[in-house]
Amino acid sequence: MSERLRSKRLGILLSGRGSNFLAIADAIASGKLAGVEIAVVISNKVDAPGLAAARERGLNAVAIETRGRKRAEHDSEIVACLHEYQVDLVCLAGYMRLLSQEFVAAFPQRILNIHPSLLPAFPGLDAQRQTLEYGAKVAGCTMHFVDEQLDHGVIILQKTVPVLDSDDEHTLAARILEQEHIAYAEAIARVLSEKYQIVGRRYLAEA
Repeated sequence: MSERLRSKRLGILLSGRGSNFLAIADAIASGKLAGVEIAVVISNKVDAPGLAAARERGLNAVAIETRGRKRAEHDSEIVACLHEYQVDLVCLAGYMRLLSQEFVAAFPQRILNIHPSLLPAFPGLDAQRQTLEYGAKVAGCTMHFVDEQLDHGVIILQKTVPVLDSDDEHTLAARILEQEHIAYAEAIARVLSEKYQIVGRRYLAEA
């Protein structure tokens, strides 16, 4: 099959249940993401529920544990696995590790992540708690390319939700997660279409 007609292949990295992975898989199954397949699901935790979910769906699922290993060595093994499965785009779905410079360089502008805040506000852990403590009135999620810095790469798209006076971390996180599931499939489609350019830090869609 020619490269033009071949399905675009995703590599999913996760550390836990992988709800965004399941949303991506559902978008593919429903036809919302056409011409896309999940080539492999990789976790740094052998008991990650997301791996079990991948196997239940008949997908390739690989555990590459981090325990007792240097980051460069661990990342090198993951990169080799992604290349083995001929992955076109890497999607972080609750993958709780910073990627090494070598990992990022192996897939330039081909690694996506989602963060539960409107970056550059509230990067890092506990974004919903940070949002509430700061008193922000609007929250949301950000789809971005991954670079060597935490929650820093070029922003592809953002989805917003209002912060309600009655919100706590859990209710706010639940509403943001609903938007994450929509945003991830949309961002994958945008990036794989290649109908965009990056100017400085700006993602610009082509007409």
